[in-house]
Amino acid sequence: MNGRFPIALHILTLLSKSGNGLISSDYIAGSININPALARKEISNLRNLGLISSKEGKNGGYILGKSAKQITLSDVYQAVKSQPVLGTAKNTPNPDCQIGKQINKKLDELYVDLDQTLLKKLGSITIEDFANKFD
Repeated sequence: MNGRFPIALHILTLLSKSGNGLISSDYIAGSININPALARKEISNLRNLGLISSKEGKNGGYILGKSAKQITLSDVYQAVKSQPVLGTAKNTPNPDCQIGKQINKKLDELYVDLDQTLLKKLGSITIEDFANKFD
C-alpha cells in the first residue's frame, strides 16, 4: 500500500480535533511534515469526496465535510486505495506453467477476500473513535 492512507487519516484526525475551526493547508502539511503541495493534493481528493469542506480566502481553511462520527476508516481507505493492499506483480507469469497460468486469478480472489476483511474492520472505526486516541 502507498502512503496515502496515513496522510489522509492524519488530515481527517487533525480536522476532527480542531472542532469547527478552519485549518490551513500549510498547517496541515506542517503537522504531517510533508510538502504543502502533497498535502493540498490529498486535501483536494478528500474534498471532492465530501469528507472535507473548505472556505476560500484570507481566513479560509478546511473542516470536516461531515461529522467525525459519520466517517469511517473504510471511507478513508476507499478514498485513497489505488492498488490491492499487498501490491501487484510487475511481471507476466509464464502461461505454460501450471502455477503461472493461474496465479493472477488466484491472487485476485485473495485480494477480494482481504479487501472485504479489511473494509469490515475499518468500517467499525470512525474518525471520532480514532481521534479519541489522542490527548
